[in-house]
Amino acid sequence: MKILMVLTSHDELGNTGKKTGFWLEELAAPYYAFLDAGAEITLASPKGGQPPLDPKSDEPDSQTDETRRFHADSEAQAALASTAPLNTVDQAAYDAVFYPGGHGPLWDLANDAHSISLIEQTLQAGKPVALVCHAPGVLRHVKNADGTPLVNGKKVTGFTNSEEEGVGLTDVVPFLVEDALKEKGGLYSRGDDWQSYTVQDGLLITGQNPGSSAETAKVLLSNLAK
Repeated sequence: MKILMVLTSHDELGNTGKKTGFWLEELAAPYYAFLDAGAEITLASPKGGQPPLDPKSDEPDSQTDETRRFHADSEAQAALASTAPLNTVDQAAYDAVFYPGGHGPLWDLANDAHSISLIEQTLQAGKPVALVCHAPGVLRHVKNADGTPLVNGKKVTGFTNSEEEGVGLTDVVPFLVEDALKEKGGLYSRGDDWQSYTVQDGLLITGQNPGSSAETAKVLLSNLAK
């Protein structure tokens, strides 16, 4: 079982002068769910190499057992430091793809031609794709084989407008995940803010927020076990 995890390479939080990147829990929780299930994991990012970590996700209040395990794991740290450039990745080599969030993906992965193609080809090959928190926003330019938006008529979730308001970044992000999914015809639903909520529609699996990371990974693994 081989799983590809795709991270952002973008580290600027709009024009705020602050840093962003990927959200640590959204990498660490799925990473260990997959590893402990016996999966072989490959990390990739648009630029390759070390992807930027959102500093807020590394603050004490954001730590979990999985993030602490990740920090102490020399193999995981080495893998993170040497992510594969996304344009070198062949979806045929993997059984599934998982996208952690953080705000970074809204700037780069949402518009990245290699990412868009990767998702389209993976789903067309009958393999599952899972995205959590802000990462479902990466779907906004992904299309079906007939040219229609991928999420049109599909059940999806992602970071809510109220959660974005809660972190004070509504006017900073290039677009709101909830709005983008709805605009493309997605059948958007949500749970309570900051509570785990995951939705599956066929091969497409989406999670609402950081706390949904582990559940989203479990749903992906259950699909691979079928």
